[in-house]
Amino acid sequence: MKTDVSSRVVDKGQKQSHFTANLGSRYTIDRIFKYAAWGATGVSILILVWLLVTIVADGIGTLNWNFITSFPSRRAENAGIIAALVGTVWVMCLVALFTVPLGVGAGIFLEEFAEDNWFTRLVEINIGNLAGVPSIIYGLLGLAVFARIMQPITGGRSVLSGSLTLSLLILPVVIVSTREALRAIPNSLRLAGYALGATRWQVIWSHVLPAAVPGILTGVILALSRAIGETAPLIAVGAAVFISFLPEGLQSQFTAMPIQIYNWVGRPQEEFHYIAASGIIVLMAMLLVMNGVAVYLRNHFQKDF
Repeated sequence: MKTDVSSRVVDKGQKQSHFTANLGSRYTIDRIFKYAAWGATGVSILILVWLLVTIVADGIGTLNWNFITSFPSRRAENAGIIAALVGTVWVMCLVALFTVPLGVGAGIFLEEFAEDNWFTRLVEINIGNLAGVPSIIYGLLGLAVFARIMQPITGGRSVLSGSLTLSLLILPVVIVSTREALRAIPNSLRLAGYALGATRWQVIWSHVLPAAVPGILTGVILALSRAIGETAPLIAVGAAVFISFLPEGLQSQFTAMPIQIYNWVGRPQEEFHYIAASGIIVLMAMLLVMNGVAVYLRNHFQKDF
């Protein structure tokens, strides 16, 4: 009996020592991973800062009011970005108008109302796959459907065609982010509403959706930030590279800031490279303003809830 007890004590001590050794190695791996993550983050930030400093240094000299209010020109000293700026505003407003209601509505339906069957699972898989499709594919789709088949409605290569194409591009991102935001809300909140006699729509509209708005707006911010910098879909749809007038309606021809910047960067004259840097500064400023408004709304809803 004493021999059995002593052997058990020895086995237990060996297991504890082995566990302690494994615990030490786990802590070491954890520290290594933490330092590697910090290192990767630091390198990314340094590269971003270097790019921003380079762009500001090249473009600040030609960034003035005349540059913002002038149309493109074959001479760099007379070229401006007003046509591309107004075209980008048109496109982004229409993209937000099309994408947010459709994307949020589809996300709510799939997460809260749709039954769990093979068709719903097929739709979910396709939405996830569409989020990773290259943007040029959406551009070719927009060219075939919106610019050609639906030409009597969209006006062909127009603001409406470009906006619909970009809306298709970011719609899967908005749907997925909406579903994830709704999924993060505790189910006890829904059950409490049902216990008080509320219908499913009343519970979603009054309780679940307000709590999920910050997460939904985060997805919308990321989606619109991607759309404002896309060039390939707009080129495929037929956005003009050189345009000397402002869009007057949904069926007007247009250009956008990424396309105009791309055109200037491709010029051999060094002066156009400087005004391209100025255009990048204007594009980043517009992106920061747009994201700032969205972040303010997100924080406002989060504070109220």
